[in-house]
Amino acid sequence: MPQEYRFEGLGFFYPENWTLEEEVRWGGEHTVVLYPPDGGFFSVSFHSRHTDPEKLAQAAVTAIKEEYKGVDVEPIRETVAGWELCGYDMAFFYLDLITTAQVRCLRTDRHTLVIFCQAEDRQFEKLAPVFRAILTSLIQSIRPLRYGWPG
Repeated sequence: MPQEYRFEGLGFFYPENWTLEEEVRWGGEHTVVLYPPDGGFFSVSFHSRHTDPEKLAQAAVTAIKEEYKGVDVEPIRETVAGWELCGYDMAFFYLDLITTAQVRCLRTDRHTLVIFCQAEDRQFEKLAPVFRAILTSLIQSIRPLRYGWPG
């Protein structure tokens, strides 16, 4: 049976055998990280709604490029459950293995969300449907913007 996480009106479902950790930073940033048993992670960070989603996505890419050499980056725009997400797909070598990472960002009525997932390439292929299901359940929990269309 899946577990459910809720925070300030948003929520998502995740596998019961995954570990959840929360971190609250000074200034109000709230991050939730999910760890599957076989490696990798899925995280959601809640930022001020006034923070630019594109800048947060670019900051994630910059952080990965500072940590790893030869990062392949592909810009992505996609719609999930009626919401426009911006972000990047990334691939890089770590310990002689290819690692895949994805960052997606969007602005809601209350927050700007950063969703980040990463795993070794073969593991990522197995986890991708689960990552997508978690992301979709999160997006489906968002209420439409009061001041216009979602996105």
